[in-house]
Amino acid sequence: MSLAKRLHAVVHPAHDTGFDRRRSVSYDRMSRWALRGLYRRVAEDVAAVAPESATILDVGTGPGRLLHELADRRPDVTLTGVDPSPHMIQVAERTATSRSLGHRVRFQIADVANLPHPDGSVDVLVSTLSLHHWPDLPAAATQLARVLRPGGHLMIYDFRLAPLGAALVALRSQDVFAATEVTRTPVRAGWYPVTPFARVSASSAQA
Repeated sequence: MSLAKRLHAVVHPAHDTGFDRRRSVSYDRMSRWALRGLYRRVAEDVAAVAPESATILDVGTGPGRLLHELADRRPDVTLTGVDPSPHMIQVAERTATSRSLGHRVRFQIADVANLPHPDGSVDVLVSTLSLHHWPDLPAAATQLARVLRPGGHLMIYDFRLAPLGAALVALRSQDVFAATEVTRTPVRAGWYPVTPFARVSASSAQA
């Protein structure tokens, strides 16, 4: 079994039935060691492209660990995380408070196919290990394109075995990305000796 498949099995055990309270707490504990290197890499990437005082939205935030890393690196930005699981949001709020970050980050229960954000309101959209949960990629792409500000950045990270090819097709069908390049690149992070992750990147057209 490849490293990517082994990591996927750790993150999502067999007979996955969604993130109830027990699984949400367990995922958070696991993410502290198994995914910290990835979160740090993603935070560095996002911090490098986010403009001053940017609005950053983490889609499928899970326990919110990525936003902790971003809060440490960019005190000027506004950070919001959304996740469809109310149990995950409870864990995210609790862990943020325990790190005295409750005033820096905000969490909402929301799905990628129905984001509760105004059109063109987000400077950087980021997602880590969530895309493979999205059942309707065209609907997700439509929402991501809608909320992204002109000139904004989209950065989606997932396992290489995730449906990244289908995501590329869905994103390229959106008008805001038609004049820009939507790319897929391998991502190395932390101690992993190979590259079990990949990133789909795009920028919305300038107004």
